[in-house]
Amino acid sequence: MVDEYKSFGEFFKHLRKKKKITLREFCLQASADPANISRLERGAMPPPQDTDILERYAKALGIEVGSNDWYTFFDLAAADRGIVPKDLMSDSEVVRMLPAFFRTLRCQKPTKEEMRKLADKIKKS
Repeated sequence: MVDEYKSFGEFFKHLRKKKKITLREFCLQASADPANISRLERGAMPPPQDTDILERYAKALGIEVGSNDWYTFFDLAAADRGIVPKDLMSDSEVVRMLPAFFRTLRCQKPTKEEMRKLADKIKKS
């Protein structure tokens, strides 16, 4: 689902409109500044980095914890800020595999050992 949306702001606006609430109504529910939310939706402002704020926004948008929309919301927020999601960074095994993953994305071949470890991690998931 992440690839359907170019940015966090686009996904955010889609969810708000899907719920049929105005920007001002959302801001009242989420205790947010309308000017900032407008900038966020237009991509003129990056998503908040603070998880509590993102969770407050997700709740106001009616996103169910653990749903595909939940992960898309947080993953797009991290991607737009140029960071790896915090839940992934807390898994030391995933962190050790990131260099192989990045090389693969750059079309560089990871080592056999890195591929084995990555395959093992995927199998355990």
